[in-house]
Amino acid sequence: MKVCVRTLSRGAALAIALVSTVALADPHPVPITVLKSSPRTARGLIFLTPNAGPGGNPSGGPTSAAPHGPEIVDGQGLAVWFDPLPAGTSAYDLRVQQYRGEPVLTWIQSQGPFSTGPTTGYIADRHYRVIATVNAGNGLTADIHELFLTPHGTALIPIYRTLPADLSAYGGSASGKVTEGIVQEIDIATGQVIFEWHSLEHIGLDESHSPAPTSSGVAWDYFHLNAVSLDEDDNLLIDARNTWAAYRLDRRTGEVIWRLGGKKSDFALGPDVAFAWQHNPTAVDHHGLVRIFDNEASPAVLPYSRVIWVRHDDRNKTATLERWFKHPDGLSAGSQGNAQGLDNGDTFVGWGQLPRFSEFDEQNDLLFDGSLPAGYNSYRAYRFEWDGEPEGSPTATAQPTSGGGTLVHAIWNGATRVARWDVLDASAGTGDDDRRPVASAAWNGLDTAITTGPSLQSVVVVARDREGRRIGQSAVTVASP
Repeated sequence: MKVCVRTLSRGAALAIALVSTVALADPHPVPITVLKSSPRTARGLIFLTPNAGPGGNPSGGPTSAAPHGPEIVDGQGLAVWFDPLPAGTSAYDLRVQQYRGEPVLTWIQSQGPFSTGPTTGYIADRHYRVIATVNAGNGLTADIHELFLTPHGTALIPIYRTLPADLSAYGGSASGKVTEGIVQEIDIATGQVIFEWHSLEHIGLDESHSPAPTSSGVAWDYFHLNAVSLDEDDNLLIDARNTWAAYRLDRRTGEVIWRLGGKKSDFALGPDVAFAWQHNPTAVDHHGLVRIFDNEASPAVLPYSRVIWVRHDDRNKTATLERWFKHPDGLSAGSQGNAQGLDNGDTFVGWGQLPRFSEFDEQNDLLFDGSLPAGYNSYRAYRFEWDGEPEGSPTATAQPTSGGGTLVHAIWNGATRVARWDVLDASAGTGDDDRRPVASAAWNGLDTAITTGPSLQSVVVVARDREGRRIGQSAVTVASP
C-alpha cells in the first residue's frame, strides 16, 4: 500500500478546508459553560474536540449525530472557530504546533468506532488551509490518540493492530486475539515511514494490568498505546494505559531504554509516585521531570484523577513525586485526559471522559473551570495563543423584527482579531462614503447578533479590530422576510 502522507497544493487544501473559509449553514457549535474564571489565567484561546455519547470515548461505540467538530473558544466560552463534521466522523486532539517554523493547527479525524475506520491527521495554516495530511503507512490504519509534530519535519502517530494469539497462559482463549501498539514516525513532506516500532516485540503480555478476555471473539487490548512524543533527549516517550507505564524508546533502534511505572519499572518508585490507567506523559525539562495525567480509574484505584510531576533519576534509578493536584470537585476520569504546561507556569487540564477542562496556577489553585454539556467530552483540551485569519470574507444574514428594526447576524468563522462589528445600510449607496453605520456591537462569538433601529432592505457588516481598523467586510446581504 502506498503511504498516503503528502503536502497538499493550495487548491487542494482549500477544497478540503472549505467549511472553514466560507459561511456556515449552522454556525452553532457545542455550547460551553464557564464555571469559574480569573483575570490571572494565561493568555490564549481554548482548543476542544467535543464528541457526544459513546462516540466521544476512544474505547469505541458509534459517533453521535449531535453537532460536533473541532472548536476554538475564548475565555468566556464564546466560539471563535468551528468545523462541523458529518455524522459518523469524529475529531480528536485539536492544538497548535509548529511546522516548517510556523504555527499550525493540527487535529485528527476518524470514521467509525475506535481505530477501525479511516483516520487522518490534518495540518492547517493560520488561514485554515489544510497544507498537509498524515495517514499511517505500510498498510496500517492510524489511531486517534496522537498527532505529534517534531522539529525535524516529521509526525509521530500511534497505530493499533490485532493479531491471533494463544492467551491461555494469561487466562484467555487458546484461539484468542491480542491488540498491539505501533509507533510510526513519518516524514510529512515525502510520506516516508522512517521509524516503526511494535509493542509485541518489546513489551510482554505479562506487563498488562488489563485481564485477558475469556472469549475468543474479543481482542485483548493488553497495551493501549495512547501517547507518543519526544523525550528530553530526542528519543521517544510513549505511554501505555493498560500496563500503567511510560517508556523511553531509542529512536534509532526501537529498544526500550527504560520503563517508568508498571510491573517492571526500571525506577524504584517513591511515595505516591505509582500511577494507573494514565495518559499524556510529557517531558517538562532536561533533568528528568515528567508531567502525567493520572486517571486512577476504570477500574478505580484512587477515588479521583490527578496531575502528577515525577522526577526520574536515571543514574540512581529512583523516581520521586515533586508535585501533584486534583480537581477541588474530586473529578475521576475513567478514560482520556491530558495536562498541558503553559508559559506562565499554569497547567491546563482536560478531564477526558468528563465534560470538564480547567486551569491551575503554580500553587495548585483553580483559576478557570469550563464544561461541555452533559453527555459530551473532549479527548484532550488545551490553551494556546492563536492568530487566525480566514481567507474568506465575513458573512451576514438580515431579517426584519416585529418592532420595525432589522436583526443582523455577523459571522466570520476563525477570525481572532475582530473586536467590533459595524452594520451599514447597503441601500444608501454603492461606496463606503455613502454607507454610514446604523448599528455597532462588540464581537460576541462566532455568530454575533446586532439589532438595528431602522428597517433595512440590505446590509453590509464590517469587522474592526481593537484599534478600530477595518479588517473585513461582507458582501451585500438582502434582508429576508
